[in-house]
Amino acid sequence: MLFGFTQVVIDIEPAIHMLRNDPVLHGFTHTYLGATLIALASLFVGRPICQRVLDLWRPDPHSPFLNWLRGSGRISWTAAASGAFLGAYTHVALDSIMHFDMAPFAPVSGANPFLQLVSVGWLHVFCVASGLFGAVLLGSLFRWRQKRSGLPLSTGGT
Repeated sequence: MLFGFTQVVIDIEPAIHMLRNDPVLHGFTHTYLGATLIALASLFVGRPICQRVLDLWRPDPHSPFLNWLRGSGRISWTAAASGAFLGAYTHVALDSIMHFDMAPFAPVSGANPFLQLVSVGWLHVFCVASGLFGAVLLGSLFRWRQKRSGLPLSTGGT
């Protein structure tokens, strides 16, 4: 949950710039220094928010996948930090490939060595393929754990 939370927080700055019709959308939050600060803020502010959301989440008892996906219901500091920092740094890395107005290493350097490393089309293909791979992996892991625990793979309901 912190991975997604951090992604949203990082994009608040470009959203504000878009609303103001600014020519540069990606500023401080889209640098590795800014992303580090966003990750730290997400860790300490977002973890309690995400924990509260998770506490309110009551999956359907007839949905073993949602129950499994919810997990223990506790967001550990390790999981929160991993999600926040991975979310922040991958966001900057991927956006650096496609946005001309980024300087990911500012204030040390105003250059963007990642710009057009691959075409935007191939970047989108990579992201979609990664998402599909993750979904297959998640489903496979769920099925493996269900088989291992001896629980039914489906409830047979609609």
